[in-house]
Amino acid sequence: MTKRVIVMNFEVESQAYQAFSEIKKIAMRGEIKGEQMAVVTHSADGDHNFKIDDFLDFTGSNKTSRGGLIGMLVGILGGPLGILLGWFGGSMIGATQDAKEIKDAQNVFEYLITQIGEGQTGLILIADEEDNRPINQVIINELGGGVTRLDLDEVEEEVKKAQEVEKKTQENAQKDWDAEHEQNTSAPEVGPEKKQENDE
Repeated sequence: MTKRVIVMNFEVESQAYQAFSEIKKIAMRGEIKGEQMAVVTHSADGDHNFKIDDFLDFTGSNKTSRGGLIGMLVGILGGPLGILLGWFGGSMIGATQDAKEIKDAQNVFEYLITQIGEGQTGLILIADEEDNRPINQVIINELGGGVTRLDLDEVEEEVKKAQEVEKKTQENAQKDWDAEHEQNTSAPEVGPEKKQENDE
């Protein structure tokens, strides 16, 4: 079996919930070995919020929706990094200092955004599949949805890169803020002297 991140997209929101239910049955029959699964919605208000509407941890370890890879994926997709890097159209990559690192980190996320577009609800599953036919039968043949399979190791690597870029971006923002703050605090001391020279 190969562990994959399986992304499913649908025309109608209710189909994502139906797929959620059907895949639970597939897992109970032992046709896949599921790890985590979540119904994910991409908001239609222009803010590009991603949220987990339903979540299942197949392993019984009671991980929360934020505690695993799906939670980290959704957190990055809906975080400031997506806006900063222009994942939602109109790239700002040229205005950043970490352009190379950013370019390396964006591939999987941009792809996911095209799969679960604005206003759409999709399903993300982490599972081992020996045979892809059970999921394909339900998602493609019965529900008319789409299925994309991504290598788990590659997705984990992309998440790691994105987290590193987020950290660098936050550190740079803090440095810029501190530098700006130092300039602002020194300004009042200089101001009166300049005014006095002008008066003379």
